[in-house]
Amino acid sequence: MPEQLSILGNLVIMAAYAAIMVAILVPVARARQLGSNKLAVATSMIFFSCSVGHGLHAFMAIRGAGDGGHGQLGPGWEWPSAAWDVLTALIGVYYWTLRRSYKVLLTEGSVFSSPGEQSRLADADARELAALNAAEKHRATLAAVVEHTDDAIIGVNLDGRVTAWNRGAERLFGYNAGAAIGQPMSLFSGDAGAAADQMAMVARIRHGERHIHYETRRVHRNGTPLELSINMAPIRDANGVVTGVSITAREISELKVAADRRRADEERARQAQRMESLGKLAGGLAHDFNNILGIIVNYTEFALEEIDDPAVREDLQHVRSAADRAMAITRQLLTFTRGAGAEPRDVDLNAALEQARTALAATVGESVSIVARPSATPLTVRADPRQLEQVLLQLGTNARDAMPGGGTLVLEAGLAEVTADGPGARTGLAPGPYARLLVSDTGEGMTPEVAERVFEPFFTTKPGKGAGMGLAAAYGMVTESGGSIGVYSEPGVGSTFRIYLPLAGADVPDPGLRPAPPQGDGRTILVVENEPALMRATIRILTVAGYHVIGASTGPEALVVLGEHDLDGLVTDVVMPDMSGPRLAELLRERHPDLPVVYMSGYSSGMLDATGLLDRDARFVEKPFTAPALLHEVHDALSGRARTAV
Repeated sequence: MPEQLSILGNLVIMAAYAAIMVAILVPVARARQLGSNKLAVATSMIFFSCSVGHGLHAFMAIRGAGDGGHGQLGPGWEWPSAAWDVLTALIGVYYWTLRRSYKVLLTEGSVFSSPGEQSRLADADARELAALNAAEKHRATLAAVVEHTDDAIIGVNLDGRVTAWNRGAERLFGYNAGAAIGQPMSLFSGDAGAAADQMAMVARIRHGERHIHYETRRVHRNGTPLELSINMAPIRDANGVVTGVSITAREISELKVAADRRRADEERARQAQRMESLGKLAGGLAHDFNNILGIIVNYTEFALEEIDDPAVREDLQHVRSAADRAMAITRQLLTFTRGAGAEPRDVDLNAALEQARTALAATVGESVSIVARPSATPLTVRADPRQLEQVLLQLGTNARDAMPGGGTLVLEAGLAEVTADGPGARTGLAPGPYARLLVSDTGEGMTPEVAERVFEPFFTTKPGKGAGMGLAAAYGMVTESGGSIGVYSEPGVGSTFRIYLPLAGADVPDPGLRPAPPQGDGRTILVVENEPALMRATIRILTVAGYHVIGASTGPEALVVLGEHDLDGLVTDVVMPDMSGPRLAELLRERHPDLPVVYMSGYSSGMLDATGLLDRDARFVEKPFTAPALLHEVHDALSGRARTAV
């Protein structure tokens, strides 16, 4: 019985060792490491040797049992068995030598890693560690850049709540990170409508858009309006799934002001070039037609002297009348091109204004009311009195035609300061003081496209009722006198023509008489202006002067934006959509009874108070205004000073 158990045990051990050998060699062979992974091969050799050894013992035990049942080895089998045992011992020594050199005898790690493999793994670990350190350093640098950049960098999740808020965002919007993180985007959107728009953009990013750029208006925590350029991009996790949105916001108010000024300068240069080109063309045509008309007139006169037939003489008289009308047009063309030969001399502007009022009263009809506002101080200009009268009569006649149902015509004279960098100043004149004539009406007004071309020769909006030369001639007369003429108009409201003329030497004021406007000292001013470029310029003027400014483009928006802010003063346009400036002032004075108000408009103050849009005593600054003019008017309003008559 013991012999059978020994045989069975050897057979089981042989099978087990063989299975272990196969389990080692198969994956090594599949990995193609039979030649390189020596430790694995040595291990498998040990198990193979042991398996064969136990097989030999079982075989010899079986042979011994067959020879007599004594379990003795047969003759000749002792030496093969001993040799195999020695070979097994040598393989074991080789295995343990490899194990020690591989340093995995009692340590953690791969049992079958060679020293070369370990060296390569160590190098790879070092490279990975260096890459991780470099990446960490890069992230730290990037985080520092993001934290300290002037741009606002904001992270929001897909629900629209703030998850990141850098110092640029703190400076731009006025909220620190602790107050902003976790709050909805409406915190810096300004109103519910803007927040809804931003959530719609978050949805667009979530659904696959990679980048969204737009410009918009937002509001600082203290109510100051912000002109922003905003970029939105997705934030993705390690699997590429969109988990949020990054928002980069940059304040561009100054850039927009500079762009507005650059466009105004370019437009002024383009207009001057166009008028100069038209002048050259008109001048050439006028001279050529004068030569032709001279021939027609002279030979018509010759024929009249020789013809006694009444019918023929009548026909020739018609020819002569037509030629006279044609010569009148060519004279206007020459006037437009500054070739009419003006005779400038000193002219009392107030007297010229009164003469024009008297002359117009006889021509405009009873349905048009004429209001004359002479200058508070005498003004003398250097101009041709005949041409100046023609200009005023032409503008008055045009105003009458623009008011077929009647209205108000306002003639004003005053002193104006032209500056090189005044917002909206497009006179093209050298900086300095000038006399200014304003001719305003409450007529049909003009679109911007019509107003841009109104001084061009032969341009008319009344086909069949004129040659379109009246305002072109007025333009030529004014420019020949060294002045400038421009128009401000809105359809359905009316028009104001501004004429700037050089002052005679005795009337030129000392530019240093008025001191620089005082600083605002942080007082809060609400600015309401529906023209974006002018609102930006106005806000910048007041902000640079030390005022805290809240901006809005309409009256209803102003009431929303103002909220519960304290208010020291209001600067508002007079004529605006949805709500007029005086109506807005009335509503605000229900909350701030003594609120100082400064009105601004492209129309003259004379027209606004003559038509009831504005009280005569209301504080008013006329567009285009200079920074000193606006700041002085605002300061005087805040300090309660009486308004200075113009």
